[in-house]
Amino acid sequence: MAKKKQKLPLAYKPVGFALGWLGGTLAGMTFQKTWKVIRHEDDAPDALDPDRGWGEILLAAAIQGAIFAAVRSAVDRTGAKAIQRSTGAWPVAGKGGRD
Repeated sequence: MAKKKQKLPLAYKPVGFALGWLGGTLAGMTFQKTWKVIRHEDDAPDALDPDRGWGEILLAAAIQGAIFAAVRSAVDRTGAKAIQRSTGAWPVAGKGGRD
């Protein structure tokens, strides 16, 4: 069983990559919908848009960051729990797995 636990973090890398891509996509879609509800606009302001104010740009960045962090954590945790259920081992050694 010890060998399985040592090899699992390496085997989890492609799964983690796919989950990260999926999470990023879900977070992007969630942010777009959230911004549309909040500001009734299709596109969030870009930091380099000269027609947008600081408050609007920072609000969009804060909302986007919060959504991305929450979605990433939910996707990472769901994937890790699924690996643990199917293999009996946590997919990363130690307490954490993020760089």
